[in-house]
Amino acid sequence: MATDRMNDVLGLQQQLQRHGFIARPSFAATLLLTMEMRRPLLLEGEAGVGKTEVAKALARLLGTRLIRLQCYEGLDVHSALYEWNYQHQLLAIKLLEQDERPVRDKEQDIFSERYLLKRPLLEAITTTPAPVLLIDEIDRTDEAFEAYLLELLSDFQLSIPELGVIRAVERPFVILTSNATREISDALRRRCLYQYVDYPDFEVELLIVRTQVPDVPEKLARQIVEFVQSVRQMDMQKRPGLAETLDWVAALLRLGVSAIDADGVEQIMNSLSALIKTREDQAGLSRPVVEKLVAAC
Repeated sequence: MATDRMNDVLGLQQQLQRHGFIARPSFAATLLLTMEMRRPLLLEGEAGVGKTEVAKALARLLGTRLIRLQCYEGLDVHSALYEWNYQHQLLAIKLLEQDERPVRDKEQDIFSERYLLKRPLLEAITTTPAPVLLIDEIDRTDEAFEAYLLELLSDFQLSIPELGVIRAVERPFVILTSNATREISDALRRRCLYQYVDYPDFEVELLIVRTQVPDVPEKLARQIVEFVQSVRQMDMQKRPGLAETLDWVAALLRLGVSAIDADGVEQIMNSLSALIKTREDQAGLSRPVVEKLVAAC
């Protein structure tokens, strides 16, 4: 039985890789449990480590929709759940002025699903087949919004005063991400499986580069990853993530760089806008620093 489950984890790893995501065995095991138990998965880690890509890869693997709720400071329930189409309702009210039916019947017409604008949370529980619901950067919202999510994640149902309780047609596959800018409540954590996502080690990042940019020469791919891994060890405001690594690969290829060596330092300096994304960090990567990093590759 244990061997069968290990084979399941290995199979999921291989499927994810075919869909562009490289997962360690422990990560693949957690994702397998998420799929089988239909428990939400909370992914925590620094920005740029590939948390959002998990949901995208899972949607591709399952052949289903990805519904994304991008969180931000001040996000309210209606923006995430639903809104009424007030303009169409006002037009309907005007048209119903000559309708002799009781007011109660008219109200039922006005507050019906035909005038309901579904936002990501409501869309996710009323969609078939079950979609992947990505609640991205949940730590950007406040505690009040987080508390509202508990009803959804506990019972997969939502309350709309004018319509009543709407229950999930199928439970969506839920992925929440957090950059740990604030502490997530214990109540929300209890409802989720958990995985911390760190920057990849050398071999994993190299495999990601090979998978995403198959045309990059092997030697150059190794040098790029060595350079990026060294840059991440520096004191930086924003360490480059996987997206920046892939952007830099594309930039170097576009500039015709075939090797990270002393002859290509000028082009490497010209390409750093794809890798380093703050003014202070770019200033820290002066030419002498870059030359030192190049020499170590």
